[in-house]
Amino acid sequence: MRESIGMVGIGLVGTALAESLLAAGFEVVGFARSVASREALVRRGGRAAASARAIGEEVERVILSLPDSPAVDEVILGPEGLLAGTARVRVILDTTTGDPERTEALAAHLAGRGIYLLDAPISGSSQQIRERKGVFLIGGDASAYERCRDLIEALAERHYLLGNPGAGARAKLATNLILGLNRLALAEGLVFAERLGLDLGPFLALLKVTPAYSCAVDVKGQKMLQGDFTPQSKISQHHKDLRIILDYAERLGQDLPLARVHEAILARGMAAGEGELDTSAVIRQLRAQRQEVRHVQ
Repeated sequence: MRESIGMVGIGLVGTALAESLLAAGFEVVGFARSVASREALVRRGGRAAASARAIGEEVERVILSLPDSPAVDEVILGPEGLLAGTARVRVILDTTTGDPERTEALAAHLAGRGIYLLDAPISGSSQQIRERKGVFLIGGDASAYERCRDLIEALAERHYLLGNPGAGARAKLATNLILGLNRLALAEGLVFAERLGLDLGPFLALLKVTPAYSCAVDVKGQKMLQGDFTPQSKISQHHKDLRIILDYAERLGQDLPLARVHEAILARGMAAGEGELDTSAVIRQLRAQRQEVRHVQ
């Protein structure tokens, strides 16, 4: 008999995770507020639940893929949350990119109830996650990590236990800072090359064999060239992450000048109605800035 794994949050990342679990032979019982998301899970071979509470009453292991820390708290502790009923849940694998301190506090609260929280955000786009190329950055109890190793290995080829709860969230913020700047640098370089009159197709191929290469070239380069901004990771999501990053940097007394510029560019994109587009759409704002400068001149 197949083990049922709970899934709360069936968006871009949650759907990719569910597909991998189903392919590995698990049954996936999922909940999302969106009826369309629940129906899409059923079409993929999963089973929809009426609420997070219903999932908590059925399964021992649950994966979360949610927008932020407040959503995680609500899904776990809210009136219709995982623990609201006669819960069977013993381990929660939380892939949300959230606030490390809130993660630590939640993990401590759950430990008092005999439940382990594995803080397990994933570095990678939804497409990379679908291909099991995402990297799990995990904070939590080592025994809980071992207990979920079969799930984690079904979901990703690479995974790292980095320390206590909160360590995964901290690592995700730092990697997202670097990842976002690599993506922004690629977009700016492409706009500059375009302005210089270069053919961007051969130029992108060139980037792959020069020291200017980063993973962003592979993941976002063609999307920028083709103007295909179907979301694999959204501008609004990365903007949310940057706000957390900048908040922590301020508390630590560290200035992040490049991150501040990046945040402002993403904020302009959101104001222009581009928040639900793929993060590669940042190139649109850089092109618009060029046009504004030319207009002023």
